[in-house]
Amino acid sequence: MSRNARIGLVLFAIYTSFYFLFVGLNAFDAETMARSVIPNVNLATISGFALIAGALLLSLIYGVLCAILGDQQGQSR
Repeated sequence: MSRNARIGLVLFAIYTSFYFLFVGLNAFDAETMARSVIPNVNLATISGFALIAGALLLSLIYGVLCAILGDQQGQSR
């Protein structure tokens, strides 16, 4: 497996854990997610947008790491 694939899988696992936390809170603690953090905006909406922003951030991290480290598959060490 190439280094880029391993980086991608680690970042995917990080995002998936945040997503499962979001879904779990919505499913099992709906009262908490319904609380208004900002007037007229509940925690579910804010955390949903945070998931989208987190996905964008992780994709930027992936791009930077792959550009810096390069793909080492097939190269001798």
